[in-house]
Amino acid sequence: LPGQILDQWFESEPLKATLATDAVIGAMASPHTPGSGYVLLHHVMGELEGRRGAWGYVAGGMGALSQAIARAAAAQGVHIFAEKAVCHVLLGRDGRAQGVALQDGTEVRSKLVLSNASPQITFLELTPQQLPKDFVQRIRQVDTRSPVTKINVAVDQLPSFLAAPNARDGQPLPHHQCSIHLNCEGTHLLHQAFTEAAHGHPSSRPMIELCIPSALDPGLAPRGCHVVSLFTQYTPAVLAGGQPWDEQARNAYADTVFDCIEAYAPGFKASVIGRDILTPPDLERIFGLPGGNIFHGGMSLDQLYFARPAPSYSGYRSPIPSLYLCGSGAHPGGGVMGAAGRNAAQVALEDFRRL
Repeated sequence: LPGQILDQWFESEPLKATLATDAVIGAMASPHTPGSGYVLLHHVMGELEGRRGAWGYVAGGMGALSQAIARAAAAQGVHIFAEKAVCHVLLGRDGRAQGVALQDGTEVRSKLVLSNASPQITFLELTPQQLPKDFVQRIRQVDTRSPVTKINVAVDQLPSFLAAPNARDGQPLPHHQCSIHLNCEGTHLLHQAFTEAAHGHPSSRPMIELCIPSALDPGLAPRGCHVVSLFTQYTPAVLAGGQPWDEQARNAYADTVFDCIEAYAPGFKASVIGRDILTPPDLERIFGLPGGNIFHGGMSLDQLYFARPAPSYSGYRSPIPSLYLCGSGAHPGGGVMGAAGRNAAQVALEDFRRL
């Protein structure tokens, strides 16, 4: 349990609770859920520019990372087809993957196919049903529950927190350039927020991770304005009583989040000039994330290592020869690190040399 790990190292409850958020980030779990301690480890392993466990902003926004990868690939002769939805994977008479068919009828032939889509989309929607029944059953049973609602906000002034008011010149202070955690004064608050969502109700006092990337990257917003990224939980994908996540439900939850922020930073609500609310169903519909899960599936111990995405298929190869899984649904799981893609590429290259 993350609480046991943190108790060994820290005394301050607000500090322990703030660190405990990394044990439940993106997970329909409480800090008291057995196994959630691994998720805490997952988010601090590795390094960034030589600093262990560090995170960072991408200059130009997260989309700039995808664009940088695309430019590097294009420089090596890669052809990228954007806005071209894949209909299904093409199979040869020998059962090997031979390319993909696009929804516009175009067929793209290749000796290998690597899928960065989730295991559910790759094997249950894009692959002809010639898969082993036990494998299909395993993919169907993957826990994809997600508690995350992402809210993107545009504001016309920098938030000023009671705990650390803004400077007179209105320029960002060090804390504006960090990850700001709200409603995390104690781990019991995180557990309470989880319990409400487990019963189908959005948290009345949600866990909020607030970032202001424009404090470090001014080009993201007009002068004097800022963009605020809110990573919030817990919100169930299916509301109690089967109620839909309609516009009223979305706005009601966002209002709850904004009321919480207002208590820490008076004037925040008045500064909002636009907001974009993405609930778990929205994240699934727009980005193809099963259940809205940012990791393509829970990061619990029964869905990691040799069991990700399924036992005997954790090595990136799939039951269909020449079809590989290279996204977050493969080992070692989610996060902006590219480990699954790099590992899958090495396996695919090894097989390609033998074709």
